[in-house]
Amino acid sequence: MADVVAERLDVVFVGINPGLASAVRGHSFSTPGNRMWPALHRSGFTPYRFRPEQERDLLGLGLGITSIVRRPTARAAELTPDEYLQGGEDLVRRMEALRPTWLAFLGVTGYRAAFGAVDAGVGAQSASIGGARVWVLPNPSGLNALWTTPKLTDAFRAFRLVTGLPDASCAGGPED
Repeated sequence: MADVVAERLDVVFVGINPGLASAVRGHSFSTPGNRMWPALHRSGFTPYRFRPEQERDLLGLGLGITSIVRRPTARAAELTPDEYLQGGEDLVRRMEALRPTWLAFLGVTGYRAAFGAVDAGVGAQSASIGGARVWVLPNPSGLNALWTTPKLTDAFRAFRLVTGLPDASCAGGPED
């Protein structure tokens, strides 16, 4: 599955790895229970709720998507510690070339495993990666029951406010 990235984006959202359904469909966060697209819209990152097939439209908003590990799995629990570490090293190389302002990791577990940040939590991190500031967001997977959709949206909104990006949700669109 191809990354949705370009040079000097404002934010690159970093998932753990592609799910099998997303890999088959060829689009990020395409599992029906995934809350990434609603969270992006409701928090003000996008003017309307994008469909997975519209993921490349994020680039025009200064946003991108990648993952730590590129191997698709049914669940992230199938990944080995080595895959996380190698994926983290690969991510650093890719981001050094692209120079985004922010990396927003979607899930604290993936960030901890890839970068040995055992005490990391949701929110700002002291580390930078490839020159980008680092923020950890809750995982938007529907399997993450600890974060309800309203709480998830609030976490995404708080991050958007820190980035200084305007509230794009005010622009309206076909799927408000």
